[in-house]
Amino acid sequence: MKSHNMHFRPKRVIQAKIQAQRGVVLLLALIMLIAMTLAGIVMYRQIGSGLIIARNLGFKRTAAVAADRGIESARTWLVAQGSATLEQGDVANAYYPGWCNTSLSPGTPPMPDADNDGIPDNCGATPAPSEFNPLTYNWTNAVIAINDDGAGNEVSYIIHRLCQVPGAINAAGQQCVTIGSTLAGGSHSAASYGSQPLSNTFQPYFRVTTRVRGPTNTVVYTQAIMY
Repeated sequence: MKSHNMHFRPKRVIQAKIQAQRGVVLLLALIMLIAMTLAGIVMYRQIGSGLIIARNLGFKRTAAVAADRGIESARTWLVAQGSATLEQGDVANAYYPGWCNTSLSPGTPPMPDADNDGIPDNCGATPAPSEFNPLTYNWTNAVIAINDDGAGNEVSYIIHRLCQVPGAINAAGQQCVTIGSTLAGGSHSAASYGSQPLSNTFQPYFRVTTRVRGPTNTVVYTQAIMY
């Protein structure tokens, strides 16, 4: 009979290799766990940023729609005034008779005098005594059309007449952006309606600026031109 030599690995060597393999698996598992955690954080931040942007856009659109209430309130006030009333400023109703006016001094009638020289501001001067900027204007002087429209929006407005200086639109030296008809005339390439002149109506344009403050510090400015 032939004898066979059999070799056996020591038990301690096998156990050491198994422990080494387990150590590598544990290290790989930890690396994968860290990678998955980082990926989850990135996805969470992306989703959160998207939701914040969508929410802010929604607030902005709602505020822009709410601005119409300020424009309508300003229009209602203008329609109720007489032409002579609109020749001078009105502190309580945030009405300015010149397009550049930013303040009204006390008095009857109140005089727009931003440079405090005792002379009504001439918006046609170069440079003009003041410059209206919705971002820097003191909105505590505006009219609040509504404190809360139900969506958390506060709507306020101010009105500027598009003229250089206070006073009548036909006063000497006055310049206004106006709409008007011709004094006389007839139809073109059609039968004449006689020599009766068309009614002559001159009206100045007005600029209404609104500010809407909504939730999460949303601020929207709008402007509308009307006559």
